[in-house]
Amino acid sequence: MRKEEIEELVRLVESSQINELEIVEGRKKIRISKGAAAAAFIPAASVAPSAAPLRHDEAESDEEVHRGEEKLASNLKQIKSPMVGTFYRSPAPGSEPFTEVGQPVAVGQTVCIVEAMKLMNEIGSDYNGVIRRVLTENGQPVEYGQPLFLVETK
Repeated sequence: MRKEEIEELVRLVESSQINELEIVEGRKKIRISKGAAAAAFIPAASVAPSAAPLRHDEAESDEEVHRGEEKLASNLKQIKSPMVGTFYRSPAPGSEPFTEVGQPVAVGQTVCIVEAMKLMNEIGSDYNGVIRRVLTENGQPVEYGQPLFLVETK
């Protein structure tokens, strides 16, 4: 990585809400942190998906969710964010979301966008199945590895 690229990354971190940025290229690793102490990081995987509030457009009641968790637990898979960025459900403001709760998805089908460093990254499904829950609100920041959707597989 060239000196100019590193300086641009430093400026990006300083001018954004990002506290820490780590880039790995082969055997080289660069970590840029701002502030006296890095913010505490709690892995998204440690947060139980059932703790996410139900969205209004989900048809299941709390009772149905608790009954269904037992029978669906082994069939539920998480689509996770592959990067830090901002989560968007649709390709453009005001347009329809890529997918809705209850809709089928196929491997590789775009389910959302994560914007990182002014780049829009389409995120595809890792599974064939049905979207059962959206775990993140539109326009919210997401962390690497944070669950974005629950997919019921067959």
